[in-house]
Amino acid sequence: MLFENRQAAGRALARRLRTYAGRDDVVVLGLPRGGVPVAYEVAEAIGAPLDVFLVRKLGIPGHEELAMGAIASGGVQVLNPEILRTFDVTNRALESVIAEERRELERRERSYRGGRPPLVLRGITVILVDDGLATGSSMKAAITAVRKLQPARVVVAVPVAPSSVFRDFQGLADEVACAATPEPFLAVGRFYENFDQTTDEEVREVLSRSAGKQPVAPGSRP
Repeated sequence: MLFENRQAAGRALARRLRTYAGRDDVVVLGLPRGGVPVAYEVAEAIGAPLDVFLVRKLGIPGHEELAMGAIASGGVQVLNPEILRTFDVTNRALESVIAEERRELERRERSYRGGRPPLVLRGITVILVDDGLATGSSMKAAITAVRKLQPARVVVAVPVAPSSVFRDFQGLADEVACAATPEPFLAVGRFYENFDQTTDEEVREVLSRSAGKQPVAPGSRP
């Protein structure tokens, strides 16, 4: 075991992100659910605001483990035309999957963010946090979606990942912070003593502790 729990993992990860401490142009975004308690520890350690960035994978009908795209917070939609062609996904099937996943995304947005306004990420540094990477499919979708919102910089931060996946992400994000890249890897949960599922209630509680502070893009300062 590397980490006692997600909180301990977040504190270990935060030590890799000290260069972002004290800046007002940084926001930490946790990928629900498990990434949120990790992100909270990072945000607290560097003094940055915390929020969630919701991503829902669009699975191919009949092959749901394969992603033909994703939808994300802020009305972002990303599709993979090559996968759509390869699996001959019809417009009707695609629209059905998008509608189903959008309902779940909107439910989680309401549950987690309440009445807070949509995220504005233009011109700021975004630190995307999860509790670990295995294949990294959700994080890849999050990077693509976040970039459509025009941040200045995208940082991927996770406590643990396979070394091969860590290297892959160095070509996708502006920076990758990872506390450990053990081999053999097998599964994220193997590196936690306590890897119980994070609940919606826990996500809401963590976010309520960090509500209020907002990042400021350098060009928008008075």
